[in-house]
Amino acid sequence: MASLQARLTDRMLRLLVKSRFDPKADPKAIRARTTRLAQRFGATPAGVRIEQVDVAGIPAEWVHPQVLEEGNTLLYLHGGGYAICGPDTHRGLVARLAGAAKSRALLLDYRLAPEHPFPAAVEDAYAAYKWLLAENVDPSRLTLAGDSAGGGLALALLMKLRDGGDPLPAGAALLSPWTDLAMSGWSHVTHGRLDPMLSVEGALMAARHYLQDTAPTEPLASPLYGTFEHLSPLLIHVGANEILLDDSRRVAAKALAAGVKVDLRVWPGVPHVFQAFPQLPEARASMAELGAFLNLRMHAGRPTRNAAE
Repeated sequence: MASLQARLTDRMLRLLVKSRFDPKADPKAIRARTTRLAQRFGATPAGVRIEQVDVAGIPAEWVHPQVLEEGNTLLYLHGGGYAICGPDTHRGLVARLAGAAKSRALLLDYRLAPEHPFPAAVEDAYAAYKWLLAENVDPSRLTLAGDSAGGGLALALLMKLRDGGDPLPAGAALLSPWTDLAMSGWSHVTHGRLDPMLSVEGALMAARHYLQDTAPTEPLASPLYGTFEHLSPLLIHVGANEILLDDSRRVAAKALAAGVKVDLRVWPGVPHVFQAFPQLPEARASMAELGAFLNLRMHAGRPTRNAAE
């Protein structure tokens, strides 16, 4: 059963987000409003140090929690439907996850649609990963994480790395990942009213902004349609009421069938990317589990593999 805090947050999101955001609005027109709303509910914890950095020409920032283990590095890819959000909306979330993982985190400000459609986000994520390797980050001490579109982007990055023969990271944590831009899942039909934040119409518009002339089943845009063999271990957390629930369930099933280590946790009564709301006890519990997974993967020292091995 969902906590009281989660039930109250559900009501708040229906009033402040789902009923007020026009899914047909130009993303450029709602970015500032989204940033203000995100900062209202997810402040950066005290003691976290933020360092701006240029990553192969892409703006980013290092997030340094108070307690970290030397050598641990997390590459974080933010959500926002590939069209909104960035470090200003996700700094608090990433800081809490980095603290739970005892790792510094690189929060990438990748290019957004519609100005920069697919494959711009994938190219930026790949460039950031290669930059980290060039900076002598050990891939066995490197992990990925992302929420919503950023979760799908993290999965797409794993596939691109594997197919290119690049060293894979030690693991990836996916928070309510958007993995099917074709919106073909059963939960896209059944959960329209259950989801307090996202609408199918809004997701389809975001997909249109990002994809433009690209087919929605292109694996690097919708990794659900890719192959899962030889990917890094995955941990997926998603809310039971989300329209994107099947994006997680079907990915987990395909990964498991391909022999990938994967764990799926479905949380009752919580909103999309509920970890962004630190007042929720479910968010704190999820952060602890996600952080423990990432830290364990960075300690595992798993030999990196590529498609040829």
